[in-house]
Amino acid sequence: MSSDGDRAGPEGSGRLVLVEEPPGSLGSARFLCEASALAYLPETEGRRRFADELGLDARLFSVGNTQAWLGTDDANIVVAFRGTESPATLDGLKDILLTDAMNLLVVPEGRFGHDLSAAGVGARFHKGFVDALAAIWDPLASAVEADITKVDRPLWLTGHSLGGALALLAAWLFKRRFVPVHEVCTFGAPMIGNDAACAAFNREFAGRIFRYVNGRDPVPKLPSMSLVANAFLHVDSQRLIGPDPPTGFADLLGTVASKAAGGLLTGAMLDDAWRHVNAEVASHFLDRYRDLLRTQG
Repeated sequence: MSSDGDRAGPEGSGRLVLVEEPPGSLGSARFLCEASALAYLPETEGRRRFADELGLDARLFSVGNTQAWLGTDDANIVVAFRGTESPATLDGLKDILLTDAMNLLVVPEGRFGHDLSAAGVGARFHKGFVDALAAIWDPLASAVEADITKVDRPLWLTGHSLGGALALLAAWLFKRRFVPVHEVCTFGAPMIGNDAACAAFNREFAGRIFRYVNGRDPVPKLPSMSLVANAFLHVDSQRLIGPDPPTGFADLLGTVASKAAGGLLTGAMLDDAWRHVNAEVASHFLDRYRDLLRTQG
């Protein structure tokens, strides 16, 4: 965790704080990065540390492998989505980010089909991320709406890795329920959809989405392009922190994409790409993002 000297709080309180205006403040990013880290904790420890370190009364929502924390105080509502089960490995991500990515970029269907299809003709989203959010959505959304009805406060959404992807999708779904989202802040999040989907997000959340990316983190570069007509893209706006990204991995992903488009992709190529991902796994760790944020500003 950050030391007191690294923290920005009112009158030297030593506590991280959210800064409502202007959007995208570094202080808010540090607060939300800490919330994303606490989202990995088990329930008892998580409740205690959300209160002690961020001053939030937090509740855990957990269904299957999807978890989110809803934290509130008198001034704010924060939803922090957990990433993959372990914050220190990429276990479980290979299939959804690389091996099966070309088959998972789909036109929305099912329970979220109507809401996500409002992104416009041609909008496609990563089915794995949509399904993960669907598992937890009803109780979480109802709780957020109840908290806002009780006291109208800004809603902040955040998450690391897969959790960042869920935070972005949740922003869209909250908007469709007429729940305003003040800010979405993600750390090392993968791509969630194609160009049409991302264009819709950029229109609806202009100046409200902030994607923090460590230049050496491979996960934000995934899913790589699948079929030419269904390229995954990122929503705005990226804030690159840390060293410049290595060129070798980007070149490799370009080769993977072109082979996929030509129907020539092999398992060996995917395995090679994943070896490159794991070689930089430390750059994806949330501790690294926290360290980099301390050096900003």
